[in-house]
Amino acid sequence: MSTLAHTMMTAARSADSGLATPGELDRYPYAEAPGVDRVGSPVWDGAEPDLGRVGRRTAGSRGRGLHGQLVQQLGQMIVSGDLGADRPLVPEEIGQRFEVSRTVVRESLRVLEAKGLVSARPNVGTRVRPVSDWNLLDPDIIEWRAYGPQRDDQRRELSELRWTIEPLAARLAAGHGRDDVQQRLADMVEIMGHALGQGDALTFARADSEFHSLLIQVAGNRMLEHLSGIVSAALQVSGGPVTGCERPNETSLAHHGRIVDALAAGDGAAAETAMRQLLTVHPEVERVVPAPREH
Repeated sequence: MSTLAHTMMTAARSADSGLATPGELDRYPYAEAPGVDRVGSPVWDGAEPDLGRVGRRTAGSRGRGLHGQLVQQLGQMIVSGDLGADRPLVPEEIGQRFEVSRTVVRESLRVLEAKGLVSARPNVGTRVRPVSDWNLLDPDIIEWRAYGPQRDDQRRELSELRWTIEPLAARLAAGHGRDDVQQRLADMVEIMGHALGQGDALTFARADSEFHSLLIQVAGNRMLEHLSGIVSAALQVSGGPVTGCERPNETSLAHHGRIVDALAAGDGAAAETAMRQLLTVHPEVERVVPAPREH
């Protein structure tokens, strides 16, 4: 096993999935803030009071203590519909409910506003925005949708989007051969092979995610490169066989190897074909993504 493979597998096994323990907080006082419209205020009874339990994976807003945990909690509630469109989010109530400081609430709402989930306006306050305003390509929103009521639509849409992005990226990448990138892709396949042999699904998934992100980045198209985070998010979303990457097996590994071989040979057509085969390893995909037409 290469040094890179050993390092990556060791890191995956020892990864700490826990969240930071809260320290002393500048808590909100329980007095009501003057002049705040309480009509339609959200009910927090369904929210998880223990923020330490929140979070399945490390994503864009994760791994940052209370701030990241609150972003995830509120984001999940909005995306799931527990906090519907145009519902007011009163910072004082959020601070009291989750026992976090003013700074944590303020910064968390700013993150959600950047994702298009909420809007803050003078004399109106912070309100939940409709789905049409959300940044649906944001990795966090992709994950939250995938674990909410819209899970089936989200996985279908991700599958269709990957079918559009990745075969093209594979074809383009064949024309941008770089020895260091080629070696890195080969290393990822090696790591996936070792992980498959040891039944290490976590390491397999991490190497798989890096493989696909790197492939898109080396395609030489900046707009495609901008979408690499979507593919990474799609690979981290589990539940239901959507693509060949989601369940480690020999067939998936072989297709990754064929992509590397095609890139090394500068054969864009072969790389594209291998990627399409990889994305349709499972027959269930055929109900989601149509097979390529013969020309």
